[in-house]
Amino acid sequence: MSTSTRELLRGVRVAPSILSADFGRLREQVGEVLAAGARVIHVDVMDGHFVPPITVGPLVVEGLAQQVAEAGAILDVHLMIERPERQVSEFVKAGADSITFHAEATPDAAYTASLIREGGACVGLAINPATPVGALAEVGHTIDLALCMTVSPGWGGQVFIEHSIEKVLRSRAIIGPETALEVDGGIEPETASRCRAAGANLFVAGSAIFASEDPAAAYLAIARAVEAE
Repeated sequence: MSTSTRELLRGVRVAPSILSADFGRLREQVGEVLAAGARVIHVDVMDGHFVPPITVGPLVVEGLAQQVAEAGAILDVHLMIERPERQVSEFVKAGADSITFHAEATPDAAYTASLIREGGACVGLAINPATPVGALAEVGHTIDLALCMTVSPGWGGQVFIEHSIEKVLRSRAIIGPETALEVDGGIEPETASRCRAAGANLFVAGSAIFASEDPAAAYLAIARAVEAE
């Protein structure tokens, strides 16, 4: 894990999610948001088991790694998969700078976190909307990032869950000021601003950016709303 990766995660940043990108123009669209200032690119990995959809794997991470690194940015890989401990090494080798897995998806979160750390990537732990924030406390001292899902995982374009704001507040209280706190789901300028006030510092946005006719402008609108770095 590089110091620069951890520093990027601790900053106030918008993380465009390629889940909503046009995969026929993936490198082009990623290039647009990188040029606009994005320094965290979010990659949603789904396996058809932990969540119903199937998305991408290590090959897509590998395909983006050089482009993202050359821009001074990082790849923030979000594993929505069962038994992530079986797959994390492949994503590290592919170029993931940070890997987030779900507390609900593994019987041993501490072991999974240690595998990611040993591979050299930053460690993130995600919790679903129905999962108590206490799940973060069990491994809070071993992670670099906590992800509070603000929609049910699996699909882009969902409506922000309003009571997530209170959950973000409680998550920040548990993990303390030094750990990154990311929100994912229904994030656009207004919801991002409210999550920022509650203590989040990383804002994953997929459809709000890549479903727009101008992804760079959409990115900048959210970045301005949270006064991103």
